[in-house]
Amino acid sequence: MTTLLVLLLLIAGAYFVAVLEAWISNGRFRLAAPLYATIALLGRESIVPRKPDRIFFEVGPVLLLLSALLAATVIPLTPDLIITELATGALFINAALVYVLVALLMAGWGPDGAYAMIGGWRFLGQLIAYAMLIVMPITAVAMRAESLLSTQIVVSQLGLWNIIYQPLGFVLFFVASMALAFLPPFDMMIAKGELAGGVEAEYTGARLAVFRLGRLVLIITLASATAIFYLGGWQGPWLPPWAWSAIKILVVTATMLLAGRYMPRIREAHLLSWCWMLGIPLALINILIVGILVLEFP
Repeated sequence: MTTLLVLLLLIAGAYFVAVLEAWISNGRFRLAAPLYATIALLGRESIVPRKPDRIFFEVGPVLLLLSALLAATVIPLTPDLIITELATGALFINAALVYVLVALLMAGWGPDGAYAMIGGWRFLGQLIAYAMLIVMPITAVAMRAESLLSTQIVVSQLGLWNIIYQPLGFVLFFVASMALAFLPPFDMMIAKGELAGGVEAEYTGARLAVFRLGRLVLIITLASATAIFYLGGWQGPWLPPWAWSAIKILVVTATMLLAGRYMPRIREAHLLSWCWMLGIPLALINILIVGILVLEFP
């Protein structure tokens, strides 16, 4: 029952992301637009390229969706609303999201198309840049909680949320999450102006619908992870826990979608340079600061 409820909430969240993204992009708020778009995609013929790697081509969109769903299984929406509580839940989220790279490389390689392949390799370059900026802030969060249990991380923020306790870690994790979800300005792998859709260029019909659903669920999963790591999860006054989780996740999602609209698109080479020369040293400084705070003010 819990699993079904969480899946329904993820689908509802993905639908909200689609509505909000369309509103931000074209200025029109239409609640039924994602439904119409889905029906149109499902009713369209799924064209297969002439010489695809058929396994990669078919598995890529499905794996993208599954990796986002897998990461969501250890994210608690309330103290009791969690699919499975692993002792290493915080790191499991990072491990599950690694398969986003595998999915996009499959989607880039499988169709045997130039634009898709360039998009896939661009995402690989982007991953090399931000991968450490996902796991290193999680390390600092776990240090404060003295646990990798996602529920314990939420409980550890009872007196002070991590966004205040370790704001540097929050900024790094937030930016890395945007890059992982290939949101603007980190959307070079699907740049429609130059790659005609990149990794999704060769997908049509139901396959494209699955690919886009996977990306929407990925955004919600990353927003949920940000909420439990840095915004106190379900904690808050007056309202029930599920309401606080929903509010925080929606706020983080909206911020992720809005932030990139006002920034220039970044080449993966520049992102790689900035992350390794600036991001990783800042992440190490964040771990050092949190370590000192934990020792001095346990």
